[in-house]
Formats: sequence, structure tokens, C-alpha cells
Amino acid sequence: MEILTQEYKEHWTKFSKVLFRTLFTYFLLYMLLMLLSPLFETPYRWIGKTIFKINYEYAVNGNGSGDHTFAYLNLFVSVNLTFLTTLIWTILDRNRKSYNTLLYWFLVFLRIVLVVTMLIYGFVKIFKLQFPSASLTHLLDPLSDFSPMGLAWTYMGFSKGFNVFVGFLEVLGGLLLIPRRTQTLGSFITIGVMTQVAVMNFCYDIPVKLFSIHLVSMALMIFATDHRFLNVFIKNKAVDAYHYYHPFKSTKYHKVIFWIKSIGLFILISFISFNFYTTERNRGNNRKKPLHYGIWEATSFVKNGDTLQPLITDNFRWRYLIVDIKEEATVKTMDDIKHHYKFITDSVSQKIMVYKTDSESNDYNFYYQSPNPESLQLDGILESDTLHIIFSRKNHEKFNLNSRGFNWINERPYIK
Repeated sequence: MEILTQEYKEHWTKFSKVLFRTLFTYFLLYMLLMLLSPLFETPYRWIGKTIFKINYEYAVNGNGSGDHTFAYLNLFVSVNLTFLTTLIWTILDRNRKSYNTLLYWFLVFLRIVLVVTMLIYGFVKIFKLQFPSASLTHLLDPLSDFSPMGLAWTYMGFSKGFNVFVGFLEVLGGLLLIPRRTQTLGSFITIGVMTQVAVMNFCYDIPVKLFSIHLVSMALMIFATDHRFLNVFIKNKAVDAYHYYHPFKSTKYHKVIFWIKSIGLFILISFISFNFYTTERNRGNNRKKPLHYGIWEATSFVKNGDTLQPLITDNFRWRYLIVDIKEEATVKTMDDIKHHYKFITDSVSQKIMVYKTDSESNDYNFYYQSPNPESLQLDGILESDTLHIIFSRKNHEKFNLNSRGFNWINERPYIK
């Protein structure tokens, strides 16, 4: 039974019309409110307090999470407005025979959303920005300290090849969604890739669950309107060519749309690629490494003239100095607690400005010496304490995660 189809049908069934009204209203409302919901913060908070008895503080933007409280309030509003709008629409427009033209533009809208999203999702993996390699700090963290999301990010970030593979499939799905004759294949690929993403979001507590489910649903909507898939995948029958309905028959119109698509796609890909390339050069794995880049283990630590022994109960003595990002450093004390510092180096005077990231300073409070690439000495004052620290470089390239590499031949599994 063809519930919704992209072929022209003069008369739709009542169920098809109600289903279309519901889907059209919901997806349109969800996308619009996802962008505009901050404008309705007051009524949203009233709904949260009155209906759901929410009495804790929450941010409108979610602080980087896509599954925050405000997002669920937006989902609640979208669902309820959909039911109300569909009911009113059905009553007022009950005599309409079909929605061929509106379905056409609705699918165009869904394809645009998916194409842009899939290209961004794909290129951010190809340029390895979404899942960077494990930082020097993470290399020293025990497995038990990783969150499920942190574990997933580290797993994905290990392999450049796997990132490129997944990113390529996302880009391929997005590109195939652009021409109508390949949109079914594009939606099929998108369903496969984004279902894997959605399952990963659920299983590793990654807070993009709501949006990923909606992307899968949009791709399913496009795929299901090509009713031939039932005969091909289920009944194993031959199918005829699909006669897509198009509200415009003019050849000139189609030529103009072709060039608009081509130019728009070129601009979009160029913009995304340039931004991700420059970001990857400045912040990604190929960024310029700062002076003293590496993991430095404190072999001698003198505080106010007293040498502190490397006791694991000591919450002051430094165990590691980790320099990974420009003008930043992480210190792990003997009790395995991380402390974040600003670490601004002047290579001419051999001075370093070291202070906590939540404070401010303009003074270079440490002198450094580096007699060889494997040694570093710091002398200075930090929070009224005079420190003399000698470090030796820890070769992170010899860690199993970095040194194992790829092997065609394995006589036995190498798992540690």
C-alpha cells in the first residue's frame, strides 16, 4: 500500500492525509523551535516548572549538550503543538483531495537539512576535528577515569583512517540526497550511518541522542516515499521506473535549479573545507606544537628548600607536567589530581609565566633551563612557594596506543 509517494496521486486516502499533516507539522515545528526556542524562554520555563515540577537550574543553550532540559521542553512543545495543529488542519482542510505539491516541498526541506548536516558531520571527521587523537593528559589517565563518552571519543580518535571512512560515508549520503533520482540511495546510506551514530549516542551516553534520532527519522521519511523498496527488498520483484511528481515542468526552470544546486554545493563544500582545514592546522593534530611539548616527569621536587619524596599521598608534589596546547599546561600531582595552568613561555629570556587558569597574572615567575631535549628544569615562585623542579621527558610515542601501529600479519591477538 502506497501511504505516501512522490508519484502524483489525485486522491489521497484519509490516513495518508492525516499522516502527512502530522509529519509535516512535527518536523517543521521541531526544526524551527530548535532554532527559535530561546525566544520563548519564559513560557518554556513556566511549562517546566508547572507541568514537570523542574526546580533545578538549567541553561537555554545546554552548554554543548543536545539533550539538555530545555531541549526536552522543546520536544514536549513540538509534540503537543503538532497534535493541536494537525487536528485544526484536518478539520479546516478535510475536503482537500491531496498534498502532492506540499509533499514535494516538504521533502526538499528535509533533503536540505540532511545534506547540510551530513556534509558538516562528514568533513569534521575527514579533517579529524570531531575525534582528535588522545591528548597527552589522556594518555596518563587510567581507563577507570574515562567517562563512557570520553572512551568513545578516544576510541574514535585513535584512527585517522576510520574517521575518514565514516566521514566519507556521511558525505556520500549527503551528496546522493541532492539529485532526486539518487535520493533513495542517499537516504538509505544516511539511515545506515546515522543509525550507527544514534546507537553509539545511546550506548555511550553521548548527548546528541535527540538530534541523531530526528536525522534518522528524516532519512526514513524520504526513503519510505519511494514505495519500490518493498518490492525490491521484501518481495524480490522487479520494479518500474519511478515517475517523480514535479510542480514545475519548464526545462528552463530545471536548468536554473541545476546551476543553483551546483554553485550552492561548491560554495558550501568550499566554506566547510576551508574552515575545517584552518581549524585543523591551528587546533588539530597537525597544529604547531608549543615549546616544551611533551610529558615531563618530575624526578626532583624541592619546595622552599625541602626535597619532597614521590609519595602517592602527597597532594602538592608534582608528578607530571604536561604541555600539549599552546600557552596551557596540566600538572598531575602525586595523588593523581589534575591542575590546569596558564603556561606562557618567553624563549628569549628563558622565562615562563605559570598561574592557575582561574586567576590572572602578568609576571614571569619561573626561569627554565633545558640542557638537552630530554631534560627540563624550572626555578621560580608559585603561590608564595619557592620551587626547584627537575623533569625528564617521558616518551609518549612508546606507549602501546601510539607504538603498536597496523599489522597485516598477527600470529596471535595483541590485546592489552
